[in-house]
Order: sequence, then C-alpha cells, then structure tokens
Amino acid sequence: MKSTETVFITECPRDAMQGIGAFIPTELKIEYLNQLLQVGFDRLDFGSFVSPKAIPQLRDTREVLDGLTLNSDTDLLAIVANSRGATEACEMKPISIIGFPFSVSETFQMRNTNKSIEESFVTVNEMIRITSDANKNLLVYLSMAFGNPYGDAWDTGSVLSWIHKLKAAGIKKIALADTVGMASENNVKNLTKAVLDTFPDLEVGIHLHCEPGNWHSKVAAAYDAGCRRFDSAIKGFGGCPMAEDDLVGNLATEHLIQYLEQKNVETLINKEQFGKALVAADKIFLNYH
Repeated sequence: MKSTETVFITECPRDAMQGIGAFIPTELKIEYLNQLLQVGFDRLDFGSFVSPKAIPQLRDTREVLDGLTLNSDTDLLAIVANSRGATEACEMKPISIIGFPFSVSETFQMRNTNKSIEESFVTVNEMIRITSDANKNLLVYLSMAFGNPYGDAWDTGSVLSWIHKLKAAGIKKIALADTVGMASENNVKNLTKAVLDTFPDLEVGIHLHCEPGNWHSKVAAAYDAGCRRFDSAIKGFGGCPMAEDDLVGNLATEHLIQYLEQKNVETLINKEQFGKALVAADKIFLNYH
C-alpha cells in the first residue's frame, strides 16, 4: 500500500557536470536534460549563471536553456553566486527558482564566493529584491550545514540562528547541504529534525553528498526526521570538489528511489523515462571526465 505522503526530488545534472574538465557539447547536454524533463522530477537543477572562469563547463547555460523542451511538471532551477548572476537568471522566463549557496562556514564561504558570511547575507538580501521583482523563487542552500573540515565553529544553534535571519529577511525555501559528505547519520537526523520543528512554515530540503557505503543511513536519517524534499543526481556523479575524496559524490537518484519504493512512498517518477535517463547519463559521464 502506497503512503499518502509524496517525496519531491530535485535532479541535479548541473552539480554532476560542473566539475568535469572536458567540455560536454551543448547539444549533448540539451539531449540529456530533455530526457530528464520527461522523468517527472519536481525540479531540475540544470545550469548556473556564474563566471565562465569559475565553472567553464556551464558557460553555455543560456544556450542549453534555449534548447529545452519545457513542461509544467518540472521547475527549472539555476544556481548563482552573486547578484549579477541572479539578475541574469531572472531574465530567463523559463527559470522559476534561483539557488544561492550560503555557507555557515566562514572558510568555505570565502573559498566558494570570495565573500564573508556577513557579506553574503547582504547578497542574499539583494537577491530577495531581485527575485521578488522578477516573480521568481529564491532557494538558499546552507552549505556546510552539518559541520566543516576547517575547524570553523559549528553547532545546531548557530545553524538555526542563521535560518532565523534568513527567514526574517524573506527566505521561504532552504536546503541543508552536506557539502563535503562529512555528516554523520546522527547529525543529519538531529539537525534536520531541529530545523523542521523550529521552522514548520519553511520549505526545507536536503542536499546530501555520500560515500557508497553510507547513502542509505543518511537518507533514512533525513526521512525519519521528516524531510520530504531530496536532491540527487543519477548514478551519484558530481559532488563538491573541495571534499578531496573521490568516493564522495551526490546521492544517487536510483538509490533514493529504491529507498522510497521500499518504504512504499509516492514519488512523481515515470519509471520508463527514468530508465532511459540512466542510459543517457552514460553518454555523458562515461565519455567525459
């Protein structure tokens, strides 16, 4: 018997592709993304409006967008790193969600966006205005939400404090990011539950990076804590290059679906189209690396 609850999945080909050195032809990206758009994902993290010097692989995001066959089932999500990127993304009518990585680790925020946390909070406020004027949604990824490898101060209270500030500024959507895959099962469960209990009116998702042996425990911890929005990438490709561990990648979408099916939880996934997407993924990720 199926559960009455639905779990929403954001497929993240942008995260999977961005670290690949060899340039993936624009036509191949379009072909792959169009296949993903037929699967029934709630959202598709398809591209990024950042400096081509920072992420050369995604310099063709605008051209890729022009080639997509859109539908009403899947929202398009684009990642940006500053207000200029947010403005550019907001000019694209098909994009409905703008994502911004906001770190609770000072070291990571400087490495990722060359700004302090306080400076990045100013950027968030600018983006709230930009996205609101364009009738877009702003999703804040809380990078290093479960701790960091740099020795920066971290605890649940500090994470909740930043979420309070973000909510007060006008943020309605957040995603807790296990950026370098260091979160333990207990960390995932305890923080996710604390956030959901403290902020019942926020949309809260989770972006997990995993090793092959611990994906199940992390997904179960998040689900048991009440999370019903997950980010994933087919076959676990991608992940944060700062993890400095080749075994750490994105949560594999097929693993997430497997877990949810075992729990008899409803998803929006078309299995036939998902099977085609698994095959299509190999054309990119086995040939370009």
